[in-house]
Amino acid sequence: MTGHDDRGEARRASMPADVDAPDKVLYGLTFRQLAILAVAALVFYGAWRALHQIVPLPVLVGAAVLVGGLVFGVAVGRRDGLPLDAWLLAAVRHARAPRALSTTDTTSKTPDWVQAPTSRVALPAPLKLPADAIDDSGEIRLGAARAAMVAATTVNLALRTGDEQAALVDTFGRWLNSLSTPTQIVVSAQPVDLHSAARGLAQAAAQLPHPALGDAAADHARFLDDLAARRDPLRRQVLIVTRTSTGERGEHTARRRADGTVRALSGLGVTTRALDAAAVTAALAAAADPYRPPRPGGLAPPDTVITASAAHRRHRPGRSRQA
Repeated sequence: MTGHDDRGEARRASMPADVDAPDKVLYGLTFRQLAILAVAALVFYGAWRALHQIVPLPVLVGAAVLVGGLVFGVAVGRRDGLPLDAWLLAAVRHARAPRALSTTDTTSKTPDWVQAPTSRVALPAPLKLPADAIDDSGEIRLGAARAAMVAATTVNLALRTGDEQAALVDTFGRWLNSLSTPTQIVVSAQPVDLHSAARGLAQAAAQLPHPALGDAAADHARFLDDLAARRDPLRRQVLIVTRTSTGERGEHTARRRADGTVRALSGLGVTTRALDAAAVTAALAAAADPYRPPRPGGLAPPDTVITASAAHRRHRPGRSRQA
């Protein structure tokens, strides 16, 4: 973190990366870890009172050491950035979750005109998505709340001076302090298809008005092909999702919050824009399947009537009248 002292000179202060880490309560353990160990200790005590006159002492001690070690590992262990107990609970939920989901209601009774299978068949479970719809302005309906999406470019702080870095950090900090609702910042790296760009550039090189421009375009197309063959180019995408609270009134409140985010982040020297319905749909589709190449023209938003163009209808072959 960068600031200024009384003489106007820039000063730096280190900020820990684990600011969201839970507080340590006792012996370097958090309250969650102590609760797990306390419950395990009560279970061990109850088992000891019930079995110490029936089971031999060495067996009880060995079982207590084994199970206690497992419980301690679950309490203090971590996996993929999560506490091990939360990770195991998520694994159990994932194992018990249905594999087939459907957007239609599968719990209703089968109609009489449908021949039901004789064997037991697992029907798809209803698919419950957090988003209900996307309107034309790009607002995402989340039940009683709304959300909007803003796309932004990045800025390289390493190329700025100390004063410029401090000004950028202060501007970003003021925007963070102005937030009153949950806001999500998603930074992702996506592969860039340079081969397609090189092919399009090579095809357009022959139509350029001057031979020198055509040679330059063809040379740049070869450079893109060589770069795609030697490297794995990626592009960085920054998406900011702003949402409203459940009880907040206003039909376009989320869109106004997105416009406010665009104005606030414009001081960072980045290019920001609030996404419309088609761009929001394409961003959500890319997040669900990041390895699928983007389609030309993007995807149509939900509940959009798709019609053919006038040229396509004019050139579509008619039905033959001959048998």
